[in-house]
Amino acid sequence: MTVPPTPAEYWAHRRAENPGLPEKVPEAWAFGATPAHADGLLALVVAGVKTGTASSLWDLDATGEPLPRVGDFSIILDGAGAPAAVIETTAIEIVPFDQVGAEHAHAEGEGDRSLAAWRDIHERFWRDHSENPRGFEPDMPVVCERFRLVHPQN
Repeated sequence: MTVPPTPAEYWAHRRAENPGLPEKVPEAWAFGATPAHADGLLALVVAGVKTGTASSLWDLDATGEPLPRVGDFSIILDGAGAPAAVIETTAIEIVPFDQVGAEHAHAEGEGDRSLAAWRDIHERFWRDHSENPRGFEPDMPVVCERFRLVHPQN
């Protein structure tokens, strides 16, 4: 069994291929709340279908995680915690849940990519997996992030 590289080792390999990447190892994280979520959403990213994601601002505040910023790179982990992709944040917008638009829902690539599906999927997610005591509210602030796949190229 091959041991997967650490995020630092993975980043060193990506920088060897693309010396224009920053020296500092970016944050490594997985989409979703379970290994199955991570693998399924990663597959959508690598296929070029998923170019957006959403976070609860309340969850970021509760966990102390910083807001993503345009130009940030991230190492995306698979469901087993192994580095599998690199993305770069291209846009950030914070809007109430009930004002997230159809374009962002489509960019997230989940379900049938409709706004109705996005709302259903994300309301269930935040009701089940929220990291803050307020949980879900229809007007909760949502960090809508757009990104581009840097590695692997699709």
